[in-house]
Order: sequence, then structure tokens, then C-alpha cells
Amino acid sequence: MTAPNQKDARHPADGFDLRSLVFGLFLPHTLMAIGQGASAPVIALVAIELGASVATAGLVVGLFAVGTLLGELPAGILVSKVGDRRLMAGASAALGISALGVLGRPSLAWFALLVTVMGTATSSFGLARLVTATEMTPVVRRGRVMSTIGGTHRIGLFAGPVLGGLAIAPFGVVGPFLVHGALALVASLVVFGGPASNAGPPAMDAPPRVGETLREHRRTLATAGLAIVAFQLVRGSRQAIIPLWGASLGLDAREIGILFSLSAGAEVLMFYPVGRMMDRRGRRSTAIPSLMLLSLGVASIPLTTNVVTLGIVVAIVGFANGLGTGINMTLSSDLSPDHGRSVFLGIWRTITDAGTASGPTLVAVVASLASLSLAGVVVSLFGFGGVFLLWRVVPETLRSE
Repeated sequence: MTAPNQKDARHPADGFDLRSLVFGLFLPHTLMAIGQGASAPVIALVAIELGASVATAGLVVGLFAVGTLLGELPAGILVSKVGDRRLMAGASAALGISALGVLGRPSLAWFALLVTVMGTATSSFGLARLVTATEMTPVVRRGRVMSTIGGTHRIGLFAGPVLGGLAIAPFGVVGPFLVHGALALVASLVVFGGPASNAGPPAMDAPPRVGETLREHRRTLATAGLAIVAFQLVRGSRQAIIPLWGASLGLDAREIGILFSLSAGAEVLMFYPVGRMMDRRGRRSTAIPSLMLLSLGVASIPLTTNVVTLGIVVAIVGFANGLGTGINMTLSSDLSPDHGRSVFLGIWRTITDAGTASGPTLVAVVASLASLSLAGVVVSLFGFGGVFLLWRVVPETLRSE
């Protein structure tokens, strides 16, 4: 497996202040997350208003994830050509323009295209943000930085629907897209003006090709990458198995929404202590118990019999997921090479995004062929496979300076 980045490992931690990243990194990311939280719940509603059937509206919602997946690798290549700060600013501006385009109530086809572009711009921004965070943060502070990004993302997704809901009254169902577009454009301006942004030019050396990067880091991707795919698969499966099982118990949409809020609250509380633990005791100190508890929790959901027992398990699952806040970004950051970092991260994020998307799909397939209870067990088996890789195969990437 590729050794952790030695150049970054020599960056001194003395004098590093988390607050130095507020304007160049945390603030624009939080604005983007709030915007995403505002518009995501109404994508299906806008599609239906534009004439889509319920099934077609579901497909339009999925186009955001498709755009995200398709954007990762091209973004990794583009960062090596134009620089991370320029891509962050450009991607947030493109997202803002696309979101504001929905206000004109376009045709259904154009709306579907805008949603796809928004997904691509979101992943491009995220890839550039990860490169910036990696290059600006010493290894022994990286866990805190990445978990803070993960925590602010969760806060943004939690606060976004509130702002989006307030915008519906004056602007109709497209109002949340105004919120998303405006916040994305502000984020673009903040990136340009933020003192913590990486404004340096791209490296003069030509970045490695995708095939070359795959060959050079194939063991890393096949071990650590596969472990995070399992992690993301279990995480993604929650979005399907919790509402489906809740519905089977007779819960309505409001009660299921409360359960998700309970899970989100447990996650948000964990992000900063988790970052400190990763920087003090290593990345596996949180990753292994997080994935183990997540897997057990998902397998236990079909064992619940009422809203109380389901609520307890969902809270445990939220705590477990919070325990893994930032692990994907931290591990990929530690393992990324100096030369061709953005291409490596583009490949990594493409693979792990596929894991996230496959979670609900796996639940749906197994539930349709057998039962929802068996789906929880199958998902948990993938999770325990990831635990084994993290425990026995993936080395600890934290190195003392």
C-alpha cells in the first residue's frame, strides 16, 4: 500500500490554527451545504409540477447523484490544470447559476439537465475543497479539519430545509432553489476573497494519467478504498431501510422525519471529539468502531417492533455514523500522493460515491427478492467485511511529525 504523504507529514503542526481555514474552506462549504439542504427535498416536487409522473420525478431526483458521480474524476483532472481555488470558485458559481435557472420554470427536460449539472458542480467543489484541505493541513491536525468539514456539512443539511421552507411562501415550490443559488454564488465570492484559500498556480509537472494512477495505487484502492466503499454502502443503506421499515410499522412521514432528525442530531454532536480522537489515537480508532456499530445497527433495524425501539436503534446508528465523521476524507487525504494528488482523489471519490449510491439499491433488490429483514443482514455483512479490512489490512495512516 502507498505510504502516507511524507511531504505533508513534515508540515509542522506548531502554529496551525483551525480558524485560519474559516473563510477559505469552512464558510463556503457550509454555504454550499445549506443550499443543498434547501433544494434537495423539493426536487421531486418541482419535477411533478413540471409534468413528471411520480416514477419520473424519482428518476430526476437520482440525476443529482448521477451528476455527482460523473463529476469526480473530471474534477480531479481539472484541479491539476487550473488549481483548486479556481475550481472551487468556478464550480460554486456554476451551481449557483444552474439553481437560479430553475426559477424560470424550465421544461422538465431542462430541469433534469439543471439537476445533473448541480450534482456535477457539487462534486467538483467537494473534490477541490478536499485538495485544498489536504495541502493546507498538517497530518496531525487533519482529522480535526476533515471532521469539521463533515460536521458543518451535516449542520448545513439540517438547517437548509428550514430556509428552503421559508422561501416557498413568497416564491412557490421553486423558492428553495433561489436559496441554493444565492448561497452558492456567495460561496464563490468567499472562495476568491478568503485568505486561507490556496491561490498558488498548479504544479508545473504534468499530472499522471488516470490509468497510470490506477496502476500505481491499485493496492491502496483495492484495500483502503474497498473498506471505505463498504463504509459508504452501509451509510447509504440507512436512507432506504429506515423509512421502509418505519412504514412497515405503520409510521407516517412526520414520524419517520423525526427519526431522521434524531439520527442527525446524534451525528452532529460527534464531529469535533471524533476529529481530536483521529489526530491523537489514529484513524482506525474511530473508523473500526463506527463501521462495526453501524453494521450492527442496520442489521438490528428489522428486529424493532414499534416506534420506541426503532427510535433507539436509529439513534445508535446516528451515533455510529457520527463516530465516522470525516473518515473518508481523512483517509483519502492521508493516502494521496504529492504528485497527482487530485487525480488520485478523483478516482477515490468516484469509487466511494458508487458505494454510497449502491446502498439503497442493494436494500431494494434484496427486499424485493427476499425480505427487508434479510436486506439488513446483507448490508451488515458488507460492513463487517470493511471492518476486517480496516483491522487487518489497512495500515494506520497517522504518523507522528
